[in-house]
Amino acid sequence: MDFERHFQVACGYAELGMARESLQELNTIDAESQGRPEVLQLRLHHLMRKKSWTRALMISRKLCRIAPQYSAGFLHAGFCLHELGKTAEAKKLLLTGPAALLNEPIYYYNMGCYDALLGNVRDAQVHLQTSFKMDASFRELAKKDPDLKVVHPFI
Repeated sequence: MDFERHFQVACGYAELGMARESLQELNTIDAESQGRPEVLQLRLHHLMRKKSWTRALMISRKLCRIAPQYSAGFLHAGFCLHELGKTAEAKKLLLTGPAALLNEPIYYYNMGCYDALLGNVRDAQVHLQTSFKMDASFRELAKKDPDLKVVHPFI
């Protein structure tokens, strides 16, 4: 079976919530293709669902190195850092990401969360408002997010 076939099968298993089977299929992909961004992203998906933050951070940093033009690695690495209690480092990492991040409402939402937790309430509000303008569904998410407790009255 070729790369595309193995990868599609792995994605199919992942969509069905069959993580073990998805990972087994990913493991059948040749060694040369294991570092492809799409393979790393699917592995990252499984690690983040398991809340394996340290391992997920390693994969997301690798994704940042091999595909620095894409926002996914930076967003996920930032989230992993935040989950590991390194919120200031998460914010700093996002600020070094590609310009593509500026088109992502989740970027502004995460920046709002990080700023709220770091005590930068005004900056948090600005980031969150940008996120809400880009995708109104983030407002409802923000109302329930414990990381945003300090700015809940402003949401």
